[in-house]
Amino acid sequence: MVVGLGRSQSAELKEADEQTAKQAVNKTDTDTLAKMDVESLWHALIQHKPFAQKPPKCIARASGCYIADSNGIEYFDGTAGSWCVNIGHGREEIADVAYKQMLELDFSTLTMSHEPGIRLAHKLLEMLGYEGKVFFSTSGSEANETAFKIARQYQAQTAPAGLGARYKIISRYRSYHGNTLGALSATAQANRKLKFGPPAPGFLHVSPPYYYRFGEGRTEAEYNSACLRELEQTVLYEGAESVAAIIVEPVISGGGVIPPTEGYLRGVRELCDRTGILLIFDEVVNGFGRTGTMFGHQHWGVEPDIICFAKGLTSGYMPLSATVVKQHIFEAFLDEPGTNSHFRHISTYGGTPVPTAVALRNIEIIERENLPAHAAEMGAYLTERLQDLLSEHPNVGDVRGKGLLLGIELVKDKVSKAPLDNDSVAGVVKRCLEQRVIIGRNASTVPGFDNVLILSPPLVITYEEADRLADSLHAAIFAL
Repeated sequence: MVVGLGRSQSAELKEADEQTAKQAVNKTDTDTLAKMDVESLWHALIQHKPFAQKPPKCIARASGCYIADSNGIEYFDGTAGSWCVNIGHGREEIADVAYKQMLELDFSTLTMSHEPGIRLAHKLLEMLGYEGKVFFSTSGSEANETAFKIARQYQAQTAPAGLGARYKIISRYRSYHGNTLGALSATAQANRKLKFGPPAPGFLHVSPPYYYRFGEGRTEAEYNSACLRELEQTVLYEGAESVAAIIVEPVISGGGVIPPTEGYLRGVRELCDRTGILLIFDEVVNGFGRTGTMFGHQHWGVEPDIICFAKGLTSGYMPLSATVVKQHIFEAFLDEPGTNSHFRHISTYGGTPVPTAVALRNIEIIERENLPAHAAEMGAYLTERLQDLLSEHPNVGDVRGKGLLLGIELVKDKVSKAPLDNDSVAGVVKRCLEQRVIIGRNASTVPGFDNVLILSPPLVITYEEADRLADSLHAAIFAL
């Protein structure tokens, strides 16, 4: 029994005892969850054998640019979850919108219709500035898969009599387009497809416009012309009448953050116009402010025939994606009932009321807070902060990107540009984590080329937070 304490001291002691008891319960819960995790959960993209000794972090809460694990340790989220939490974590108004929509109308497929889906489709077309139609799914993989099916059916239904079907899809090496069979077949990252083969037929790959690594003394214009010649030669060798579409990320993201050379996207557009091939832009990562414009392709003034969105569409708060087609594409599917000319495809959860209501509010926040412009400003600041790494550190070969989609390529030396070894690159990521800063890297992509560090923080990042991110990278890289 404690005697002789004043009332306030006694209350403080009781509170301390309660906090100690709560921490003990939390520790028990944390240990139990860790055991359940190892016993039950199959994690993505990770080798599980080490988990027997050290289970993965269990993330318990998030706010703004920060996440915290079940032990209460807080980390700066330098990857915005998975390239997606553009408006930052923990927005109460998003939770309110979802709650109210769940009470009013929780589920309805788009074989019928509902107000949030209608308004979101209209808003997307308004933002893009052209007439078209929007098909909703739940993930970036699904959005691209949908685009491939639309492209092939469109080509089949518009082909002149006597010509065979256009079915081939051309993508670029280093690009990632998803993990469903068709989207993975379009993905040109060998390690992503390892042991899953054979891929779906009809998918071809060409070189990306990767000037840093393959410019080889040429001017950027000369190198750009060479890339476009390779693409056109591939079309000629395959026969343009057999190619349905070309898919590109305006800025290659998970493959190493590779912006296109100037004129590249215009050249691809011109080739498609000459040959009747459809141009698909995969904006799953690039879209909704990430690159410093609302949509990545707006940097280069080139419009696609089909565009795919996900991630930043809801800032990751709900699973939702969209495949947007221009009106002339949609009109090829118009015919009388019973002709099988309609699009025979559905996504059960794609475009249901709650995710579409969340997306509408997410876009409202992005526009209200002018986050694309902020991303451009903060991206320029971060790039400037990282320039001394490029000039002073022998293992930093390139710093590149657009807006808050940035890559730092690590090499053995600046002359050979040989990729830095895997353990050294992983060590940089680990040292940042020890400073409670999470960054990404292009792991499990191209054999021997998992050497690019990736920064994609929430678009609400402040100057102080950008300095913390840059300082952590400096310390981690200079420890090489």
